[in-house]
Amino acid sequence: MAKKNKLLEAPPFAIENTLKHLGINLRTARLRRNLTIQHVAETIGTGPRAIADAEKGKLTTGIGIYAALLWAYDLLGQLGEVADPAKDDEGQTLALSRERERARRSDEDLDNDF
Repeated sequence: MAKKNKLLEAPPFAIENTLKHLGINLRTARLRRNLTIQHVAETIGTGPRAIADAEKGKLTTGIGIYAALLWAYDLLGQLGEVADPAKDDEGQTLALSRERERARRSDEDLDNDF
């Protein structure tokens, strides 16, 4: 018997809310371009249900569908900003706290023979 995916059963509110917001944004982008779901589905090579699910922000929609939609709307460059290490303040702080203050001493004595 397959394990149940707890994320799909009870997703954290922040995840569910963010995906719904993304879906709304993708729908707005499609409508502003005066495109039908069918046309977009044909453009990215999937079915209309995948587009509708993405626009609803369903958790089961693959990231490839979201990326393809961004590509179809010429918005894919924005995806590159997601999880940008340069904008990860917490990660940078943690990395700095773990940096060594000095180099390790070698267990071997240095050989002065030239």
